[in-house]
Amino acid sequence: MKALRNYLNRIKPNFEPGGKLHALQSVFEGFETFLYTPNTTSKSGVNIHDSLDSKRIMIIVVLSLMPCLLFGMYNTGYQNWLAAGATEFPFWQLIGYGFLAVLPRITVAYIVGLGIEFAVAQWRHEEIQEGFLVTGILIPLICPIETPLWMLAVATAFSVIFVKEVFGGTGYNVFNVALVTRAFLFFAYPAQMSGDKVFVSSKSILGLGYDLPDGFTGATPLGQIASFSGDKLELLNLRGDAISAWDAFVGLIPGSFGETSTLCILIGAVILLATGIASWRIMLSVVAGGLLMGWIANVFETPTYPASFLSPLDQLLYGGFAFAAVFMATDPVTAARTGTGKYIYGLLVGVMAVLIRTYNNGYPEGAMLAVLLANALAPLIDYCVVQVNVSRRMRRLKERAGA
Repeated sequence: MKALRNYLNRIKPNFEPGGKLHALQSVFEGFETFLYTPNTTSKSGVNIHDSLDSKRIMIIVVLSLMPCLLFGMYNTGYQNWLAAGATEFPFWQLIGYGFLAVLPRITVAYIVGLGIEFAVAQWRHEEIQEGFLVTGILIPLICPIETPLWMLAVATAFSVIFVKEVFGGTGYNVFNVALVTRAFLFFAYPAQMSGDKVFVSSKSILGLGYDLPDGFTGATPLGQIASFSGDKLELLNLRGDAISAWDAFVGLIPGSFGETSTLCILIGAVILLATGIASWRIMLSVVAGGLLMGWIANVFETPTYPASFLSPLDQLLYGGFAFAAVFMATDPVTAARTGTGKYIYGLLVGVMAVLIRTYNNGYPEGAMLAVLLANALAPLIDYCVVQVNVSRRMRRLKERAGA
């Protein structure tokens, strides 16, 4: 490491003003600060110095996503083997298959997203921000494994440019960048982002896995339920045979790459909460909102909306609800920031997620839209909370003055 530090010190003058590579100064600074903690400090004003800067926050979030990523590799291989009718599931082959399936998608997301951010930073003569360290890995985790690479590239470019950079870059975006990427894909290419085949990898990769026949099906649990026609007993039998609650908790079900395992998501939640990165108020209130709406839907169950037959706990286990509660709704940039506002914001996400997925059979997954709608309302929620506090304090002040 000392040799690397000496090498960077030697070439650094080339990237400073007046150097032959000065146009790439922000690129060099971004790479240097990724490897080493900057030793520069503010020279004026009142400042609070903390070792937990934005780069370390992003790295901790990435680490908290590793359980979901690793399990997603296993589950991708498992679903391919299962759809092919295999009776044996060799662990390392499943992991290797999933790794080869997701690696191109992670690579495309980072190349496109970071490439745009590097170019914009050069154009603006600004430092490269670290926000895409998390976004670049979130995008493949929340998309079906069969998403074509060119679609992923187009959606990532659209989201980074029009959701993030036009608003000023990291910290200024109103909506979650990864979720807008997913929403762009869903609305621009609905045939490739839904159905019973896109959530299971259907081709062998470098000799691993199986080429699945055209007639195979791999619908998600929510997809099966949304298209179900029958009474409650038949649905319960379907769930018992094909949609085990334990499998849903562990994650051995079709779904977006990193969203299926509630167990791995909970491990990530523990990491985020233990390090103080994510808000427990938002997580708790999202879960409370989901349970509340799930209970209401279950009380007024109807065959017209088969998802209403699900118990409130099932609503938390299926789809991207848990992932949204832990990793998406808690985004500090796009979520509410006041203490009371976080409770309201999270409750809104949980209620809307279950409301959308239950009463819209054509869109069985509601977490994505719920978080994006809550993102749009977060500034208003904070504003109302602040105004209520101001009014209460003014009233209290007047009462004291009149006493």
